[in-house]
This record gives sequence, structure tokens and C-alpha cells, in this order.
Amino acid sequence: QVQLVESGGGLVQAGGSLRLSCAASGRTLSRYTMGWFRQAPGEEREFVTAISWASGTTYYADSVRGRFTISRDIAKNTVYLQMNILKPEDTAVYFCAADDSRGPCTVRAGPLCLDERVYDYWGQGTQVTVSS
Repeated sequence: QVQLVESGGGLVQAGGSLRLSCAASGRTLSRYTMGWFRQAPGEEREFVTAISWASGTTYYADSVRGRFTISRDIAKNTVYLQMNILKPEDTAVYFCAADDSRGPCTVRAGPLCLDERVYDYWGQGTQVTVSS
């Protein structure tokens, strides 16, 4: 089992920044892909970004590329999502998730799975609200 705990959400004005953290525990993450997903009110959950724990390879959704940065601190077993130039449409609950890279995945960017249905472990989510 992998436990994931997100933090860092909050209320920010458009154009501002936030940094989300996702602390992982329970297993070594060396073969895992770590992803961030988000769900806005009345919308389906969508992929935001992912990172390979082993290689640091990253991928971003078009809507956040150039504004968001995913990173990981191996010593702290923590994944970060730095969000800059935030827009009201970024308002959502943000979820951290872990994929053990064993299951089949048909939606990929290189070694990274982008399909939320394949991810094995999820955090509880953290609310991000961007005011206009």
C-alpha cells in the first residue's frame, strides 16, 4: 500500500502562485509514476501532469504546460506541483496519485500513463480556488 497526503491548496487571485505537496509513505516509489489530477465542480476528473519517480521524466496537459511544474524530492518521498500564473479555470480539487506501472495503459506519454483508471493509489485531494 501507498499512502498519499496532499497539502498546499488554498485561495489565490488570478495570476498568483501556489505549491502543492504530496507526501508518500508505505512503499518505495522507484517504479512508480506519480500524477496530479484535478476535478472542477460538475466536471470529470482530468489529468494535469505526471512524473516518473525513477527518471524524472515529466508530461503536462496542454492547459497547464508552461505554467505548472511537477517535481519530486526523493529524500523526502514527496511530489510537488508548482502552479504559476493561475487562472480561474484552474479552480478544482487537486489529487495526487501513484501508478505502479504494472497495469496496462493505453493512454501514454512515453513511459508515463495518463489514464486515471490505471492509477492505484490516491490522496484525499486539496482544494485550489482561483478568484478573478
